[in-house]
Amino acid sequence: MSDVVLVTGGGGYIGTTLVPMLVERGYRVRVIDRFFFGRDRLPDDDRIEKITEDTRRLTPAHFAGVRYVIDLAAISNDPSGALFPEATWEINHAARVRCAHLAREAGAERYVLPSSCSVYGFQDPDVIADESHPTNPLTVYAKANERAELDVLPLAGDSFGVVVLRQATVYGYSPRMRFDLAINGMTYGAWKHRRLPLMRDGSQWRPMVHVADTSRALIWAIEAPASDVSGEVFNVGSEENVYQIGPLGRLVAETVGDDVEIEWYGDPDHRSYRVSFEKIESRGYKAEHTAVDGVRDVVAALEAGHTDRTPDTITLEWYRLLVEWRERLAQVELDGALIELGSRG
Repeated sequence: MSDVVLVTGGGGYIGTTLVPMLVERGYRVRVIDRFFFGRDRLPDDDRIEKITEDTRRLTPAHFAGVRYVIDLAAISNDPSGALFPEATWEINHAARVRCAHLAREAGAERYVLPSSCSVYGFQDPDVIADESHPTNPLTVYAKANERAELDVLPLAGDSFGVVVLRQATVYGYSPRMRFDLAINGMTYGAWKHRRLPLMRDGSQWRPMVHVADTSRALIWAIEAPASDVSGEVFNVGSEENVYQIGPLGRLVAETVGDDVEIEWYGDPDHRSYRVSFEKIESRGYKAEHTAVDGVRDVVAALEAGHTDRTPDTITLEWYRLLVEWRERLAQVELDGALIELGSRG
């Protein structure tokens, strides 16, 4: 069996960090993605195969020669899930379960489901949720993730490993940058406007993880002995990265500069949860970065001109633009063409 890793959603925020890391470790990578954010976020490399396809239309041929599957493809974040609830259930739940079945039937050794700590939803402040703690998903995005977890785990067997990683909220610079994530958005506001936007009331707890660290966890999940990980759920993050939003905002502001002001907005966010990472650390994984590292990475990328806050760095905004452009094009196309007329056949 070749060391080919199939990464769905490999053109996204985590994928564009993960895929080069896999290549550095000697893997060949097959990326399946719609590439809504462009194909150029991944390097052109003979070891990276880029396939433009929707995960709802995967076939057995996509899994030929594949040893490991990391199923990143998803409608990402709560606002996008609320705007596209049906697609979120189709992609984040049903397509992932089907992907796991196809992987097993094709003879792949391991399937990794990147889920989210958002499945814990609101928890009492004194609760530190480990993987056995009851979940409480509050959004379509979180509910679809939980359903996917429940439906892929029973597929684990002697020759097919299944691992679920509940990722904390991700932060840090990536080639497919996102400024709609908490630390990244705070950093941009502080750097660009010297004002840091912070959702009220700041007391809510949120676990965080650097994009490079969660990518390392995904690689760990395919390389760890099956006896250590198969059929298991792991929270991904670290105790050092569990923050209350208010103190986190002040930490970000101080890291960017002493002239940054905090600007409160919105209604209080009721998503609040603290998470334990003892299980994954006991199996050999340890996060290496903290929020300060992520802030410095993002500021360095901004100052170097490697990124900026554009529509495609705000996931929901970009999805809305794509829908709007599609509707406008449909109104002016004739026989499938714009300025140059196509043939009526």
